Order: sequence, then C-alpha cells, then structure tokens
Amino acid sequence: MQTMKAALVAAITVVALICCLLPSSAEESSRVAVVVTIDGAIGPASASYVREALAKASERRAEVVLLRMNTPGGLNSSMREIIADVLASPVPVVGYVAPSGAHAASAGTYILYATHIAAMAPGTNIGAATPVQIGGPLPGLPSGTPDKDGKDKKDEPKDAMTAKATNDAVAFIRSLAELRNRNADWAEKAVREAATLTANGALEAHAIDLVARDQAELLRQLDGRVVEVAGGRTQRLATKDAVVEAIEPGWISRFLAVITNPNVAFILLMVGIYGLIFEFVSPGAVAPGVVGTICLLTGLYALNLLPINYAGLALMLVGLVLLTVEAFNPTVVVGFGGIIAFVLGAMMLFRSEAPGYQVSWWVIGATAAVFSGFALIVLGSLRRVRKAPALVGAQAMRGLPAEILDWNGNEGHVFAHGERWQARGAETFRPGEIVEVANIIDLTLLIRRTPARTGEGGTS
Repeated sequence: MQTMKAALVAAITVVALICCLLPSSAEESSRVAVVVTIDGAIGPASASYVREALAKASERRAEVVLLRMNTPGGLNSSMREIIADVLASPVPVVGYVAPSGAHAASAGTYILYATHIAAMAPGTNIGAATPVQIGGPLPGLPSGTPDKDGKDKKDEPKDAMTAKATNDAVAFIRSLAELRNRNADWAEKAVREAATLTANGALEAHAIDLVARDQAELLRQLDGRVVEVAGGRTQRLATKDAVVEAIEPGWISRFLAVITNPNVAFILLMVGIYGLIFEFVSPGAVAPGVVGTICLLTGLYALNLLPINYAGLALMLVGLVLLTVEAFNPTVVVGFGGIIAFVLGAMMLFRSEAPGYQVSWWVIGATAAVFSGFALIVLGSLRRVRKAPALVGAQAMRGLPAEILDWNGNEGHVFAHGERWQARGAETFRPGEIVEVANIIDLTLLIRRTPARTGEGGTS
C-alpha cells in the first residue's frame, strides 16, 4: 500500500514538472520574427502596409519586426507616418537595408534612424537625405559662387522656404539620432550636404548598429541585445531560434499602391472627367456616366493622398473645358489653347520631386493626344449628328417622294417609305403619279406636287 502511494506521489510530481515546463517550451517555440519589406518609393501605400504589419506583429506578440528596406526615398508625409508608427510600436523594430546593392536614401535614412536597431547588408548605402523642392537646387549644396574670401558659399539656403524645410529636416533627424544614440552630426551632414555612407562606413561612423550578410546572421547578432520600446519598457531580444514570418501587404495597401501612382491617378482623373462629359452630351448612355463617376472619385481620392498643386489642377480643367468648347464651336485657337493649358497643368499637377512621384512625359503626351482627339473628333461627331436631319418620325417624312395608288377628290392612298399611307391633298392626282410629302398629321400624309427644279439648260 505504501509502495502504491509512493508511486502515485512520484507520478503526480512528474506530471506537475511536465506541466511547468510545457509553457516555457511553447513560449520558446513561439518566438516569431516578422519581416516587413519596403521595396520602392515610400508613399501612402507603404505607410498603410507598415501600420498594418506592426499591428499584426503586436497581436502575434512577435519578438521583433525586421523592416527590410530598398528605397530611393519618397513622400515626406508618408515617411513621418511610418516613423510615428515605429516609435509607438510595442514590438522592437529592426531596420535592415538589404539585399546587397540596395539603398535607403532620403526618406529611407530617416526611417532607418528611427528604428530600435539599424542594420545594413554589405554592398548597401544610406544617406542623401536632403529635402528636395520643386524649381530650386538642393539646399545646402555649394552654389558655385565664391565669397569675398574666395571660398565657395556653402550652407546658404536660397530662400526662406528652403531654409525652413532644411532646418526642420535637420532637427527631425537629429532628434531621432539622439533618441537611438546614433551619430547626429553625420545625420545633419546627410541632410545639409546629401552625404552618403556605405555599410562599413556607417558602422564605423556609428550611424548604424550592425552589418549582417543575411537575415539568419542578423537574427543571431540580435539575440541578447537590450532595446527600449514604447512606454520606456526595456526588452531583451531572443531571436536566435525565432521563426521568420513575412507579412504581405493587405488588399487596401495593394489598392493604394496602384491608385497613388501619379500616372494612374492622372489617367483615372481624365477618364472620369471625359466619361461625365460624354454622359452629359448623350444622356441615357449610362455606362460612360457610371464608369466616369467611379474613375473620377477614385482619382480624386488618390489626389487627396498625394501632394498636388491646385493651380496645375485648375489649368488642366481649363484645358479640358476649352477642348470641349472647340468641339462644339471650332475656332482652332481655342483648341490649341486648351491643349497648351492641359499640358502645362499636367506638368504642374504634382508638387513633389520625390522619386517615383512624378507624372511620366509619355503619359502626359499620350493622354493629351488621346483626349484632344476625343474632344475634337468624337464630340464633334456628336455635334454634327445632333444638327443632321432626323431619320425617323414626322421630320424624316417631309420631302420624301410618294407614288399615288388611288385618289378620290382630295384624298386617297400613296406608297411612301416602303409603306402604304392614307393621304390628303389640295389638288387632284392620278394613280402612278409621283408627288412629295409636305407634312404628316397623325398617320395621314399631306402631299403636294413636286416643285419644279431648275437644271443647267433652264427651267424644266
């Protein structure tokens, strides 16, 4: 009996130990490293993608988020949204410029500085973080004009707006550098002088924390590091055996990536405007109105997310109005002015020189040609059709020839337009005689003799 009790106690002890060890094993095996990839220009779609990915990583209680970047830069507004999400993330975010040959220029440098740990693959580079303004040189670059001492004038902004943009960018990147204990002086140099660094140079300058050939090596180097996440909480990373899980963009991010392409937004806007014009010119067509409304609203939504110049948009609309007027009242001058206004407006539409956010010249030229032809040919054809004689109804019957079938007094029957009609007239006609339809009242034709026509040899 005592032996059975001892065996029961031992069994209970073993089960308790197993139960205590299971959560630890499960926790160890559930370590996840989430990979988020930014490949290309940074815009509204990138910001939406990163926000969704960080939210999913927080729900999964991921050990770390690897923000893999290869970007030439992008929109300032989208960059700041991404940085705000990274700074507020409860999950540590590791910026990783990869693969070899990639770069994190301009906006990518700011984002890399904002991450909890910054890493690069060999053969990559960062920097060139100067804010670019339309119509002006790069702020802070040598102007080529020497001063009275014979030295080039450097760091002299051309105007107040350039100075404000540059100083704001400098303060922003220095604040990120101080937050993450990285080289703030080089960060300022990257903004003012568009300085760049290779992976090893960035590591030596203390602009980044690690250089890793691939993700596996990066996770091994991250293991055991201590970072401070949102709320001042410190966390020791355990990434050595973490399971790598890539998060793909959701349908919203993919949709934004398509419509926020300036070329796509531009085309959607044009299709929408001309779809509505076509519907107004030919009421009841339905399809042009429906398609035009959808395209116009989608294009306007995309423009709302992009930095646009309203003067350019107004010029485009003026050009379209002039082309429409030219279709109904040909003057050549109005149509030519409409084309010029449209092209100038398209050139001015987007007020950003961020990489990947300019309208292609090919798109501007092709769109101008297509829609100019549409206005001058299609709308012109509709105008001519509206002014052409009616082909059906009472108006179409007037002036048609008719053959007398039978006649009694001032009424009888005629054959006109392939049908037998009841007819009336003020004269007497003989069967077989050819007359002309003067008018139609209800279903009765009013006929008369065909007026005499003057030929080349005189009156016939």
